[in-house]
Amino acid sequence: MNSSNSPLNTTGKLTLLCISSLTIMVGTLLAPGLLSISAGLAIQSNPILLVTLPSLGAVIFAPLAGKLIDQYGAYRLLIIGLLFYGLLGSSLYFLSGAKLVFTNRFLLGGITAVVMASSTVLISNWFQGEERLKMLAKQGMAIELGGVIFLFLGGLLASLFWGLPLTLYLIAWLFLAMLLAFVPAKVAPSANTHQAAEHINKPVKTISLRMVYAASILSMSVFFISTVALPMTMSAQGFNESQIGQLLAFISLTAVATAALMPKITNLLSEQKTLALAFIAYGISYLFFLQASTMLLVLGAILIGIGFGFSIPLLNHMTVELSDPAVRGRNLSYFTMAVFSGQFLTSFIDYMPGGIDNVFIGNVALSGLIALTLWMKDARHLKAKAAT
Repeated sequence: MNSSNSPLNTTGKLTLLCISSLTIMVGTLLAPGLLSISAGLAIQSNPILLVTLPSLGAVIFAPLAGKLIDQYGAYRLLIIGLLFYGLLGSSLYFLSGAKLVFTNRFLLGGITAVVMASSTVLISNWFQGEERLKMLAKQGMAIELGGVIFLFLGGLLASLFWGLPLTLYLIAWLFLAMLLAFVPAKVAPSANTHQAAEHINKPVKTISLRMVYAASILSMSVFFISTVALPMTMSAQGFNESQIGQLLAFISLTAVATAALMPKITNLLSEQKTLALAFIAYGISYLFFLQASTMLLVLGAILIGIGFGFSIPLLNHMTVELSDPAVRGRNLSYFTMAVFSGQFLTSFIDYMPGGIDNVFIGNVALSGLIALTLWMKDARHLKAKAAT
């Protein structure tokens, strides 16, 4: 199915991708100005929770979000989600103290789960087959590109006044207007026809949903540790804040470019081998991050961006392909839960014995083990298929 034959026009596609960019924005928007924002909100301790607590909210509320999407429809839930995303995000400016502020961030994470799952359901409803894989790859690109843009704008606005970054949450209302204007509430008949055929002829997969969720947790954990830990290790190695920010932005840009290539790599190899390559890239990247060399840090940034681009968008697609349309919202909410679980787990790396170096070494070993498991599992499947 070519994009030119898609029942959803270009503006509608752009709208769904813009909405997807809100996923990573929810926490990272505050990261560049975290110290000044936490002071303005009267947060005396654990300011990092301003960034990580929305992940916990998404994990807790994701199952409920999925049930509501399947019951009331993704379009209706997305409208509600975007409305409250802008309201909760921007209203943080008027709150003060840990209790109110952290409650707000937790609830915003729950709303983000609704937005992420329902927007992905709409993409899966409007696109099928290879075109769906390409669109979900573009969604992964939009999520990472959103990180680059909102990190830059958040830092710029925070340098002017601590409360200004919070106004960016109101962009959700602009995306809501675009949704109502450019994306029809009901899927076009041609798309429904493809869905019916898909329901009857769903391909047999060699990997289960549970394995997809587990891989999603592990992939996001390994990836997000770089976001949390690199500022500390690079600072200790003598790099300044500007250089650290440039490297993190470069990682996101690499992930965007790699996600665009992911469908071609998947067609050339297989889903599981592509995932194995992602974890190989993750493992090698952390070997480079252990060094103080600028060249090796840049190579590590390229590799960890490749790891993200070859894993998270593909795992998103695999969740869709393994899900019956009737429970797709619920299964995608579990995928959302897995992704944000991976992010939240990085909050505990400070408790790892031996410090950050051991965390990096552990990621090397874990990534290598996962890659080997995926590659061997795919090889066994091909051998069994050839034997029959």
